[in-house]
Amino acid sequence: MNPTPKTSRRSFIQASALAAAGSFFIVPRHVLGKGYIAPSDKLNMAAVGCGGKADVNIRQAYNGGTDNMVALCDVDDRQSKKYREQFSNAPYFKDYRQMFDQAGKTFDAVIISTPDHMHAPIAMAAMQLGKHVYVEKPLTHDIYEARMLTEAARKYRVVTQMGNQGSSGDATRQIETWIQKGLIGKVHTVNCWTDRPVWPQGVRSPKDRGESQPIPPEVDWKLWLGTAPYRDYHEAYMPFRWRGYWDFGTGALGDMGCHFMDVPFRALKLKYPTSVESSVGSVYADFFKQAFFDDVCPPSSAIHLTFPSDDRKIKEIKFSWYDGGIRPQLPDGVDYNQVFTDQNGGVMFIGTKGLVVGELFGNNPRLLPADKFAGKTLPAPEKPLVEGKTDGHQQQWVKACKEGYGAYTSSPFDQAGPLTETVLMGNLATRSYMYRESKAGGGFTFPGRKKLLWDGENMRITNFDYANQFVKRQYNGGYQL
Repeated sequence: MNPTPKTSRRSFIQASALAAAGSFFIVPRHVLGKGYIAPSDKLNMAAVGCGGKADVNIRQAYNGGTDNMVALCDVDDRQSKKYREQFSNAPYFKDYRQMFDQAGKTFDAVIISTPDHMHAPIAMAAMQLGKHVYVEKPLTHDIYEARMLTEAARKYRVVTQMGNQGSSGDATRQIETWIQKGLIGKVHTVNCWTDRPVWPQGVRSPKDRGESQPIPPEVDWKLWLGTAPYRDYHEAYMPFRWRGYWDFGTGALGDMGCHFMDVPFRALKLKYPTSVESSVGSVYADFFKQAFFDDVCPPSSAIHLTFPSDDRKIKEIKFSWYDGGIRPQLPDGVDYNQVFTDQNGGVMFIGTKGLVVGELFGNNPRLLPADKFAGKTLPAPEKPLVEGKTDGHQQQWVKACKEGYGAYTSSPFDQAGPLTETVLMGNLATRSYMYRESKAGGGFTFPGRKKLLWDGENMRITNFDYANQFVKRQYNGGYQL
């Protein structure tokens, strides 16, 4: 404890004496002087996952030392090397369960940046210990997990945030205000699209080809597999391309849906869809010998959802998602170059009085037709703006953790959970699309695209029971939610 130039010698000696006498444990910030951050003002955090997206999450949460990283966990020593060196005093683990058992008393919050299939068990274990959690998007790997985490956040009264940083951006709040103020009338159609995947999807996996490779000595392969069924190691799965395999990832939809679909989800105050159907692209046509996309996500897909409308003249809201480079049809009178301005993708609201379009995170929001809205005074966002905008998403959560349960975050599980359920409905429909049924006399019949009816409250498809297996998966490896 060193006095700053603006701290008087007398006040410093008094503070030291009081601390030595046990009058209090942490010296107040006003005693130590301006510019000093007292230990009591820092959040002690642990990180599960130290590479890839974790690099951004850890860096933004640590914030140059305004907060603490006190424990690290990763199953791959190659990914964790940077932060093991930076935070050399923080104990390092490969198994998050050991970290929670051995170092759990040293931290109050956990950043989870792992492949999708491990988000839920880690987050649940952390919340059960009373830890605040920041979880990368999508929140979970399946619908049931999302519902359980949402309920657990309320039960354990912890501060939560999903890593869809666009929810902290000004553009999301601007679009939300425009829609809810009725600038384009009643919205009846929403389209979202992305250029993802930018990793292999729709190709036969090493598992299907019977290929394997030696496990690198830095990797604990069993821990990396976690809840997933066992398969031999191959570099095609990690550290990044796991997104395109159903056992680990949720494909282009899971990766980008929580970014693009978040904007209309909150603007229209959506909850559960009433139906979903899927159409997917394929790369080979030997359907009768092998089910396509059994292990991998498709190269492209179109997902169509319907939501109830609160307007009597609009029976339902039609909500479509396109990935793999597929783009929606434009309404009459709208120019291609006015809408498709970002190669990452975009979002388009179609209302009874016009359109709202935006890019990734809702950025560059525009009202169309442009001449109709030219010169009009537009309402400003009403929701709290985030310091640092999208770059402040992690620090917003950090500050809320210090304030305690009930403090505002942009994407708490109450918001992120239902959003993730909706995103994953598309994957449920896509995997149901692969259904095949034996025919008398040999061969198979493929129903293909089928409209599935969804009972959101009970998390159940009511007209095609085969699809319900994708609501909740079975864990392997002894893991529990």
